[in-house]
Amino acid sequence: MAAPFTFTLPPELSAKEPPERRGIRRDQVRLLVIERATGKIEHTRFDKIDNYLRQNDLLVFNSSRTLPASMRGCDCSAAHGPCMEVRLAEHLPDDSWLALLLCEQGDPFGCGLRAGMQIEFSEGLNAAVLARDLNIPRLWRLRFSITGTELVDLIYRLGKPIRYEYVSAPWDLDYYQTVYAKEPGSAEMPSAGRAFTWKLLFDLKRRGIDSAYIVLHTGLSSYMDDELDRAHPASEEEYFVSRITAQKVNSTRENGGRIIAVGTTVVRALESVADLDGCVGEKQGYTRLKINGQHRLKVVNGLLTGLHEPEAGHLDLLSAFLPAEQIHAAYEEAVARRYLWHEFGDLNLIL
Repeated sequence: MAAPFTFTLPPELSAKEPPERRGIRRDQVRLLVIERATGKIEHTRFDKIDNYLRQNDLLVFNSSRTLPASMRGCDCSAAHGPCMEVRLAEHLPDDSWLALLLCEQGDPFGCGLRAGMQIEFSEGLNAAVLARDLNIPRLWRLRFSITGTELVDLIYRLGKPIRYEYVSAPWDLDYYQTVYAKEPGSAEMPSAGRAFTWKLLFDLKRRGIDSAYIVLHTGLSSYMDDELDRAHPASEEEYFVSRITAQKVNSTRENGGRIIAVGTTVVRALESVADLDGCVGEKQGYTRLKINGQHRLKVVNGLLTGLHEPEAGHLDLLSAFLPAEQIHAAYEEAVARRYLWHEFGDLNLIL
């Protein structure tokens, strides 16, 4: 490869709408399967995933629920202050938030964004702009005038799902949720689990394939800055691994079963809480763990994930499971076979 994880992704391979709007069920998307031991590639459909799973495998899901994290507000601290899209990125431990502020007119970052701004939303909600984030300078730290569940309720009333240019229409928030999502907090959908239906989950359970859940509230997949996106800065994401999940993971490993992460977020959460022997404990916190080819996986044996853009940071994480050359070959084959990319697209199972 000329450069790590560089390949050509034709624009028409971006999934522009949810599968349900393309005339298929959410569990009928395509599935690219890569065998870690041999590099063998197979092509199938997601509702046949049980052909690749075994009794005593444990599927670990991220049950974070997607927020409608795009909100419209205007700077009310100056006369004729600019209006902007506020993309919530992360809820911080001190109850402030990180957000991407995108000006509505001209340059998205060129309307005099500054600390001290007061952003006014609808229904009496305001936010003070405190400072730029030191780790990801495109993000700003905000403090809302309302907190807790009252603020979350307002976000659900005022916000819309974050939508990128390849998506053809402003789809309802329900399209951006997994069927098992519970805890509100993700800026963008933990999309690897989107294809699961309750019927498929029950069928897998009957076959002896168990499930467990972690929570990791996802940040933004893009900061609308190509250079910054290429640098793959690791955002600080909040996670929670429960005692029940920790016990299931440890028991599965002791009994020779495989831990299969449904999404890169699950890999980050489990690898963040594991000790050197791969034992997992109950824990809540924030992680900046960046996983790449130098990371020795302590817990996770397999991964279900979406197809990632050229040079995306998630491709670095995949290289903890497979050599970069194998990932590149599989992706070239996926392009040739017209797989669909992004949150409404097809999926990749690495086992």
